[in-house]
Amino acid sequence: MEEIKKESLFKKRWVQSLIAFVIIFILLAAFLIWQSVKNTVFIENSDLEAPIVNLSPTTPGVLNALYVKEGDHILANTPVALVGSGIVYTKDDGIVSYAPSVLGQYFSPGQIVASIINIQEMRVTGQIDENKGLKDIVVGQRATFTIDAFPGKTYEGAVSEISPTSNDTSVVFSISDTRPIKNFNIKVQFDINKYPELKNGMSAKITVYTK
Repeated sequence: MEEIKKESLFKKRWVQSLIAFVIIFILLAAFLIWQSVKNTVFIENSDLEAPIVNLSPTTPGVLNALYVKEGDHILANTPVALVGSGIVYTKDDGIVSYAPSVLGQYFSPGQIVASIINIQEMRVTGQIDENKGLKDIVVGQRATFTIDAFPGKTYEGAVSEISPTSNDTSVVFSISDTRPIKNFNIKVQFDINKYPELKNGMSAKITVYTK
């Protein structure tokens, strides 16, 4: 009888120990998750943006030849078109986003002959409200981002730019006592050569690690 009581007590203590261990584990996991969330800023409204360079002739003339087509990936200093007797060159590597398909058109200086997406300058640009962690973000912080078109994959980068002014610079008059919330652009730089599948205009989500 006494042995049964001891066995019952042993089982009870074992159960209690197991419950205590599970509680400690849950509390520790919750603390780690809280620490992780505490030291991150999430920016949902984001997308990939690359500057578009418009090419035009320096002298007027007729488009006599076109050496590229839309979608071509070209290098810097590549001839793009022959306008009159002058050749129009690219200045940077990029992808041709616009090129006229009809020869014989007359072009003046400043008129666009072709447009190039400068993919080497592509950045993830996110818009964040001023009260959603903007004060904790500084240039150089590690950042990751996901792309809607590639679910399940995470990309690495770093904060490269914080807009010095809000996106809404207009003066808004309101009879409400509530002040309008401003949002600012945050840019994340990454190695474009490491992620060739990324394209200008794709939707993204950014996570900035503030510590």
